[in-house]
Amino acid sequence: MRSMGTFQSLSASDILKRGPDSWNRWREEQPHLRPSLQGENLEQRYLREVNFSSCNLADTNLRQADLCLANLEQAQLNRADLTEAVLYTTDLRYSSLKEAILTRADLTEASLVKADLSLAVLQQAQLNRADFTDARLYTTNLRQADLSDVELIRADLREVDLTMADLGEADLRDANLSFAVCSLAQFVGATLCHANLYRANLSLGNLCVANLMGANLTKASFIGANLIGANLYLANLRFANLAQADLREASLRITNMTGANLAGANLSMANLTEATLVRANLTGANLSRANLHQANLDGAILKGVTLPDGRKHP
Repeated sequence: MRSMGTFQSLSASDILKRGPDSWNRWREEQPHLRPSLQGENLEQRYLREVNFSSCNLADTNLRQADLCLANLEQAQLNRADLTEAVLYTTDLRYSSLKEAILTRADLTEASLVKADLSLAVLQQAQLNRADFTDARLYTTNLRQADLSDVELIRADLREVDLTMADLGEADLRDANLSFAVCSLAQFVGATLCHANLYRANLSLGNLCVANLMGANLTKASFIGANLIGANLYLANLRFANLAQADLREASLRITNMTGANLAGANLSMANLTEATLVRANLTGANLSRANLHQANLDGAILKGVTLPDGRKHP
């Protein structure tokens, strides 16, 4: 009762000024409260292990704040400024970060399961090994962000900007990346099984040994992309643009490439067994030592193609 009396006349802001220990003790004593710190200036504050669960932190200035190991589960952080904030291993599950600014923030190993980051800015953010399972990142800015080893299983990444981002070894199974901008992005060893990349732009991207089994790549752009050794088994590449793409040793078994543009693509040693290349443009493509067993090339343009046996098609 003594500590409750100590806090009862103070605002949430005043209690926080007493430090993380006082704040956490107050939250333990008043678990039913949903404190509001909306619009507060918490720039460069030491907030490690603070319990901000279910708090209203919308429009709050948290620039360069230290939120390592903090609990922000179900917190409202819409439009908050977390530029260069440290959120290492922070719990952000079910939180709302719509339109938040997290430029160059460190979210290494943070948990963002089912978090909403729609329209947020995470340019150059450190997100390696973070968990975004079922998270919403609609139209989020992730340019040049480090997303290596992250989990983005079933994440909503529609219209996201991943230009020059690093997604090496990332898990994007069943993720929705339709209309995403991923030019110059790194997807080396990434898992994109059954992901939706309809009309996504992956031009000049690096997808070496990436797993795109069963992915929807309809009308996607892979101009000049590196797909060496990629697994595209059962993928849908209808009307995709793979001009000048490097598909050496790629697995394209039973892949649908109807109407695809493969002009100038390198498909040497690729496995195209039972692939559908109906009306595909293979002008100048390299198919040396490729496996075309039972592939369907009806209506395909083969002008200047290097055939599997090394001969040039007229």
